[in-house]
Amino acid sequence: MDRKMGGFTLLEIIVVVFILSLLAAIVAPKIMGRTDDARIAEAKMQIRNFETALKLYKLDNGNYPETGQTLEALIEKPATGKIPKNYRDGGYLEGRKIPPDPWGHAYVYISPGLHGDYDIVSYGADGVEGGQGKDKDIESWNIER
Repeated sequence: MDRKMGGFTLLEIIVVVFILSLLAAIVAPKIMGRTDDARIAEAKMQIRNFETALKLYKLDNGNYPETGQTLEALIEKPATGKIPKNYRDGGYLEGRKIPPDPWGHAYVYISPGLHGDYDIVSYGADGVEGGQGKDKDIESWNIER
């Protein structure tokens, strides 16, 4: 009735833990750096969604919402400024909500814009105009088409 005990030795476990730690030390920084890239891509996508909704708004009403009406005009019929005559039931954005940018800040909407019929801007991670890297502004007129 001699049974051999199967299992790992302490040394084998230490080697495996060391290898996993080494892999984590190499891979983790690369994955962590990608979150900023993902947020930038998400902000660009949201701005493009706003642009599509704004074009639909203009097709229905003949003009873009005014600056004072904000992007909220895409989900709720404006009650001030130039009132749209053919406002679409349910608004122009799914979800009936204007999402903040990926860093939790409100998008800036100006119409008429300085760079076109309208400007939409996310001020990036720092929420302040200007900046470099993850803090760089994401502007509707500078998004690659």
